[in-house]
Amino acid sequence: MSRVNTAWLLLIVAGLLEIGWPLGLKLSQSLDRRIPGLVAAGVCMAASGALLWMAQREIPIGTAYAVWTGIGAAGTFLVGISFFGDPVSFLRVASVGLIVVGVIGLRMSGA
Repeated sequence: MSRVNTAWLLLIVAGLLEIGWPLGLKLSQSLDRRIPGLVAAGVCMAASGALLWMAQREIPIGTAYAVWTGIGAAGTFLVGISFFGDPVSFLRVASVGLIVVGVIGLRMSGA
């Protein structure tokens, strides 16, 4: 696997971990899950940031940050709908779809 492909894999994992910290914060809102939720959020933040840092060795900062936040935003959106009853509307789904298309476009751009 090339260094660039490895960097993209690290970036995707970092983006997936980016979903974990808002989830941990959400879970920590109930007293019985406060400490585990906060610990999970902290671990996900640290791991996600470390992997983003590693990916930026090969991927330009603007591209890496946009992909990282895009994966985190779209993934957290799906978790919110799937597990927390967040509202679903055409405009909300289409807007997140645009984020996903942007992330795919950045990857395909070769940057």
